[in-house]
Amino acid sequence: MYYVEFLADTHRRLSPRAYLEIGVASGKTLALAHCPALGVDPSFSITAELRGDVALFRTSSDEYFSRPDPLSPTAGLPFDLTFIDGLHLFEYALRDFVNAERHSSAGGMVIFDDVFPRNVDEAARERHTTAWTGDVFHVLQVLAEYRPDLFVVPVNTSPTGLLAVFGLDPASTVLADHYGAIIDRFRSPDPQTVPAGVLDRSTLVRPARFLSSGVLETLGPLSSATPSSVREAVRPVVEKQLGVGFGGTDQATASAQAVQSPTS
Repeated sequence: MYYVEFLADTHRRLSPRAYLEIGVASGKTLALAHCPALGVDPSFSITAELRGDVALFRTSSDEYFSRPDPLSPTAGLPFDLTFIDGLHLFEYALRDFVNAERHSSAGGMVIFDDVFPRNVDEAARERHTTAWTGDVFHVLQVLAEYRPDLFVVPVNTSPTGLLAVFGLDPASTVLADHYGAIIDRFRSPDPQTVPAGVLDRSTLVRPARFLSSGVLETLGPLSSATPSSVREAVRPVVEKQLGVGFGGTDQATASAQAVQSPTS
């Protein structure tokens, strides 16, 4: 399944009250929103037909989230769905997640694009290929180790996979508190050592399976719930429909093992 098709069905099933997109480009995924939507990109060039209440900001995500009230375009509504498709460098993607989670509802979801490069060249920090993921794949191990409270589900969309993250805690400061140490540890010069489990997609969930699991329909009504109640509600759905390996300590162990098996 092409990633845009997956995102379109996610919008329909989750019915977010407010949507954030980091990295707008032509607007083809921003156009999927049917709710107040915010797009942030320093160099967007919109060719898609945008509908409804859409606010566009031609700036970096770091600059945007340094503003006094990042939720002003949504009249204060936190984001129920975020799509991160900005600069394909690990440290930027991680900062985008930190900022997005802080301004999300506990029942919301953050989706990373381009987490699963198909070869080492696509994973380079210095782009030299037409298709390019950069080193965003590092978020897998970081979330597994530092945020085992989250549900983290890798989805096998084409061309380069998505990572769905939910069970959010807008009050968490763990990643921000350890950001410097995380970057020092995971950022490395090219060529990147890409784990075999990333390249062969052995742990990814089929898109249709995720969409039919009931996770999105469970999250939808929980926009105003607390993080603990969201996790309590969604955990049995995840474990029954997707398996126990995508949340809590089981997820952390499985993800860490997958990304600690580098390819030769």
